[in-house]
Amino acid sequence: MSSESSPVHIVDLPTAKLTSIDIAINKAFTAAGHRVPTSAYKAQVTPGGAAYGLAAAGANHGRFTYVGGGVPIVIDGEVVGAVGCSTGTPAQDEEVAKAGVEAVVRLAEKGKGAKL
Repeated sequence: MSSESSPVHIVDLPTAKLTSIDIAINKAFTAAGHRVPTSAYKAQVTPGGAAYGLAAAGANHGRFTYVGGGVPIVIDGEVVGAVGCSTGTPAQDEEVAKAGVEAVVRLAEKGKGAKL
């Protein structure tokens, strides 16, 4: 997902669930737009949390999600995009998304650029 909220690259595995693409896009959208991993919202959307009701209210036309698996790509202190993963557990999706972000950051650091 680019910083403008446009999907840049989508990988659909043959074993992925039918809904995984849309969920992964929403995770990347949330992470890029809010500049934090989607899992950071888990405690905030529960009763008493600062963002309680946000997910249920259909924020961003239902695209906001607090399920782990969306991680922003931060290069030189600026969010330049995000990676969203779906099909595993939220913890598994977040682990894979973090690995994707780390790969993009490594490419950027090597001077190859992270074209998003």
